[in-house]
Amino acid sequence: MELKLPSFSVLFTFFLFVFMVLTLLIKRAKTITSASKLPPGPWKLPLLGNIHQLLGSLPHHALRDLAKKHGPLMYMKIGQVPTIVVSTPEFAKMVMRTHDVIFASRPRNLTSEILLYDSTDIVFAPYGEYWRQLRKICMQELLSTSRVESFRPIREEEMLSIVELIASTAGSAINLTERIKYSTYSITSKAAFGKKSED
Repeated sequence: MELKLPSFSVLFTFFLFVFMVLTLLIKRAKTITSASKLPPGPWKLPLLGNIHQLLGSLPHHALRDLAKKHGPLMYMKIGQVPTIVVSTPEFAKMVMRTHDVIFASRPRNLTSEILLYDSTDIVFAPYGEYWRQLRKICMQELLSTSRVESFRPIREEEMLSIVELIASTAGSAINLTERIKYSTYSITSKAAFGKKSED
């Protein structure tokens, strides 16, 4: 049985079609960006956005290099998520201090609306009076000094067990990262459920 390959004209037509579609998508993205009041940014791929420009080196180095080309305030798409990158202290101060109320809320998403009763939890609640009340309750009930101090014996017991483990294995190698991770899980389990979970 012979394998029949498509002819050159069919392949040429297909690649010409793909090239034309990509060209139209790039032109459309440029006109949308220029028509709106978005800051300048690097060119984007249709589905990936600017992820391809962050690969290879460290992401913060890649962002630094892109900011040198496109300015301190830069518009990018990370996948399908539109993102504004601020890379100077002056603009960061404007975003975080002067115009902080505008940027304080998180975007609404369908998952938080369905699972978290229309985003009424402390993490996804829109910024406003309701969120401030939730934060106040959290600070008074969960993160107060007396509440944090009530868990001190649990923390001391777990840290003592780490010190004893290190002392008992003197001269041999131990995986300290795993032990600290295990102790963190144990402290959380004891604080939340009153006992250490074996899982």
